[in-house]
Amino acid sequence: MKKTEKAIIITIAVSVLQLLAVVFDGSVSALETWKCADAKRIWEFPNDHGSHYAYKTEWWYFTGNLSTLGGRRFGYQLTFFRQGIRLGLPAPNNPWSVRDLFFAHFAVTDVQNGRIFSAERASRAGPGLAGANVDNLQVWLLNWSAAMSGATITLYARDKDLEIALELTPRKPVVLHGDEGFSRKGSGQCQASHYYSFTDLSTRGSIQTPANIRRETVSGTSWFDHEFGSSQLGAEQEGWDWFSLHISDGSDLMFYLLRRHDGSFSTESSGTFVLPDGTVRHLGLADLSVTVLDTWKSVRSGAVYPSRWKLSVESLGIEFDVLPLVADQELATRQSTDITYWEGLVEGSGISQGKAVTIEGYVELTGYAGSLAEVF
Repeated sequence: MKKTEKAIIITIAVSVLQLLAVVFDGSVSALETWKCADAKRIWEFPNDHGSHYAYKTEWWYFTGNLSTLGGRRFGYQLTFFRQGIRLGLPAPNNPWSVRDLFFAHFAVTDVQNGRIFSAERASRAGPGLAGANVDNLQVWLLNWSAAMSGATITLYARDKDLEIALELTPRKPVVLHGDEGFSRKGSGQCQASHYYSFTDLSTRGSIQTPANIRRETVSGTSWFDHEFGSSQLGAEQEGWDWFSLHISDGSDLMFYLLRRHDGSFSTESSGTFVLPDGTVRHLGLADLSVTVLDTWKSVRSGAVYPSRWKLSVESLGIEFDVLPLVADQELATRQSTDITYWEGLVEGSGISQGKAVTIEGYVELTGYAGSLAEVF
């Protein structure tokens, strides 16, 4: 399907949902304007772990590097998306009244078997099918959920023989990316988001895959991103390469490279370096050097993804060699967001601040199987 045809179909589907919302609610609030991420905000936690319904797009994103006592390695991703259809409140007690759509992606990488297993879901909110609270982290889609009680985040997702049940506890405080959590993505007024993370979450629980239907007890380290805005990418931007890396000296490194259609990186690309005590240093595109050392081509989508990198941050004395633990970690989410992307478990080694270190983490590669500018 051509990109223009796909965009028309998506537009028609959204228009139908908006029309249904007006018909069943008797309102025209779909014409209102979404709130724009155009300046810094005053953060209030735990409330800001919850949903921000004034913004059109929002996601809660979890990834982790886990292993069993015997050393068997796994990676996981569990992401919840909220996409606003209209600003008006849904009609009380009307399950057909649509304000937001919720999507979720769930994947587990089984390193021993060299495979990734994945599932996806999509639903309207009512009646109780999906939702997100506004005063703390509690988001769900059917029986998949992420909820915070005190300092502990509980994750659960199951699809047939694929399951995670995990408890995550922050070892560092919240990290605000960009300018105190205001993260610029483009030159336009609203091409930005509000963005923060827990970069270092102690993790324990269980995992199960179709390759081994016996539940495995696992532990390790997770990462949590929460981001919301209303219009992020510019028309000239193809997608992004996003890295979240845990370094063996106790520090963490996040950066995203926003790719233009010609392969160059937008100047709004940036990153954050987190010291073991939680102190942060913000990085701009000029601080980052990334060289692609290898590629991998998907036989399903035909997309060619970077598959090994040399990463350098001269000001921090960082030079890493990073590579995937499994080459094929591509996800095709045709039943939910309809985006094909690579989301994968990685490892590496190198030098940080003059000392030899090892690295583990996750990399997300979008826009290689079709531009994301029309989506975000």
